[in-house]
Amino acid sequence: MRPLKFRYNAAIPVAALLAFLGALPLATARWYLAPILLVPAAVAVWGWRAGTDADRTGLRLRALAGSRRVDWSRVRALAPDDRGRVHAQLDSGVAVRLPAVRAADLPRLIAASGQQADEPADGPAGQ
Repeated sequence: MRPLKFRYNAAIPVAALLAFLGALPLATARWYLAPILLVPAAVAVWGWRAGTDADRTGLRLRALAGSRRVDWSRVRALAPDDRGRVHAQLDSGVAVRLPAVRAADLPRLIAASGQQADEPADGPAGQ
């Protein structure tokens, strides 16, 4: 089974590409301004690569230059924060933010794990 992929909006790398093109005249004006091009290039790579992949074995958290694998056996809880971002509470007590996963994505994320979401204590639909 292919992993379920959560990514940031595709407009981020497109905007970074436009920023790169807009910075070209400035960066080529003087040799010491050339590193300015690194900022939009890094944002473009991050926007294209960063996110969370979920399958039945675990999660892969992707960042600009690396990734981290977390097995489902280490995840104790998945919970959204006040801003709608989702964190995985690990068995070590550490909370890890899941890049590009929003609170509305939780049902799909849980389904990708092969588990069922816990029902509320008073039963479905608040009975």
